[in-house]
Amino acid sequence: MTADRFDAVDDYLSDLFVGNDAALERTLASSRAAGLPPIAVSEVQGKLLHLLARTRGARRVLEVGTLGGYSAIWMARALPSDGALISLEIDPGHAAVARENIAAAGLSQIVTVVVAPALESLAQLRAQAVDPFDLIFIDADKPNNPNYVRAALDLSRSGTLIVVDNVVRGGAVIDASSDDPSIIGTRACLEFMAREKRLQTTAIQTVGHKGYDGFALALVI
Repeated sequence: MTADRFDAVDDYLSDLFVGNDAALERTLASSRAAGLPPIAVSEVQGKLLHLLARTRGARRVLEVGTLGGYSAIWMARALPSDGALISLEIDPGHAAVARENIAAAGLSQIVTVVVAPALESLAQLRAQAVDPFDLIFIDADKPNNPNYVRAALDLSRSGTLIVVDNVVRGGAVIDASSDDPSIIGTRACLEFMAREKRLQTTAIQTVGHKGYDGFALALVI
């Protein structure tokens, strides 16, 4: 099997289950034009996040890592008109692009993009004693993943879903001797999730437009 075959299958599945979507296509195009890295979730992964939110009956979603707003749009579309999605982004330029894309998708009343280091924003949310979130999607700097999951638990309740993206890292996650901070952070995150008694967790390997990677999915119990 080759990367070309993985891409072709992703194209086929995306054509079937996503199709043409002007707002999503605009989001990807404007992100490219602004020079954002091409690391947004794939079309079918975005649809998965949407379905997870709908299955959960989510009203409140938290996202760590906004980029151009692509995944935020997918999840926000699953929320009721009085729902709320808070997305945390460290880069003001990325946040500006995301806000434009979210507005163009007609979701500004649902999505709030907060610009600051995510750990600071998460601490502020805890201090404000905000209502718990139904779905939390973590897709930011990998060395901080263990800290993000710990913070996510403080903002969750029984039944909350936590999704952590990019946990396979092309298979490098199995290298216990790696000195790559992203691998170290990813392994620490997965090992914490495995030990944490408040979580029931699994992880899935994926291939496709984003290469060889995967995600972890946890249920707060």
